[in-house]
Amino acid sequence: MQNESIKIDIERDVEGKKIQFFIKRLMDIILSIIGIVILSPVFIILAIWIKLDSKGPAVFKQIRVGKDGKDFTIYKFRTMIVDAEKKRELEIDPNDLGNFVFQSKSDNRITKSGAFLRKTSLDEIPQLFNVLIGNMSLVGPRPEIPDVVKYYPEEYRQRLLVPPGITGLAQVSGRGEIELGKTVYYDLTYIKKFSILFDIKILFRTVFSVVNEEGAF
Repeated sequence: MQNESIKIDIERDVEGKKIQFFIKRLMDIILSIIGIVILSPVFIILAIWIKLDSKGPAVFKQIRVGKDGKDFTIYKFRTMIVDAEKKRELEIDPNDLGNFVFQSKSDNRITKSGAFLRKTSLDEIPQLFNVLIGNMSLVGPRPEIPDVVKYYPEEYRQRLLVPPGITGLAQVSGRGEIELGKTVYYDLTYIKKFSILFDIKILFRTVFSVVNEEGAF
């Protein structure tokens, strides 16, 4: 009963901020276009480096779950060897989902260029195209993989009420090293507190986190 009341409360928060979400979408379009134009030389340089460093495509594509539980294709610079997903299965315990951690510091599938890209978060910049398309936002909950979402309890599914983001409150609070339970807590806190000003603060905190390499691997 308590979880149901929390869900209703968050849904009302989202419903009551339609104008701010509309402004957020306009900001996403404008800033993603600016980012793509400014970073286009970086895209080319990194793509060449990735291709020279290891066999395979420069851009990695993967199915993720977005707003309202709809699947979409996410774009990232490839940081692992080809077919990395086939070489190690995710160990997901549905009874201990809150302690699940997606990334690992000691993953031997990560390439040399990939280690740098992850450390600097430059592997994420192709997601500017996801933002421009509209299946992601600059700020929001991180888009999860379907294999994890299928085990989501009702409370976790509230992350899917808004578009996923390249960065978010969870990312600036720990980036790749925090457990799913804590990530969900930060994501639901973000949704409840959402405002344009809050997004701007998170974007500035993201720059600070990346520069200081907080929680990066």
